Amino acid sequence: MYKAADIASYFIHLANLEEDGNITNMKLQKLLYYAQGFHLALLDCPLFTDEIRAWQYGPVIPEIYVQYKDFGRNSLPENKDFNPEKIDSDTRDLIDEVYSVFGKYTGTVLANLTHQEKPWTSTEKDCAIAHDLMRDYFKSQLVAG
Repeated sequence: MYKAADIASYFIHLANLEEDGNITNMKLQKLLYYAQGFHLALLDCPLFTDEIRAWQYGPVIPEIYVQYKDFGRNSLPENKDFNPEKIDSDTRDLIDEVYSVFGKYTGTVLANLTHQEKPWTSTEKDCAIAHDLMRDYFKSQLVAG
């Protein structure tokens, strides 16, 4: 299991590989939520240890929010000390897939999507979103989709 900061660094790395790659704190938060959800659905265990909370603008990992909040709505810079090989290849494949599906959207679009999803809608605001709720919801999305 990883720390959310490692997975965040990998998402930022992916965005920076693109010519017009742009990843804001809000977008990063939602990508982390989707990566955690699909990891729970596929492997029945969390991808990272940090909890995701149901904030006003959707799912947020408070520690990651604080780490990048000074960038506001600007694109996040890549951590030059981060080695993508730190993440095992199966996990990178899952994150790559999440990024290929959701990475094309802005943070605002992703926030609007999460506002329609059961893990966020059925969790009291500012509380942690339960792993079993995420796992069950994302399993249903895999079956439906």
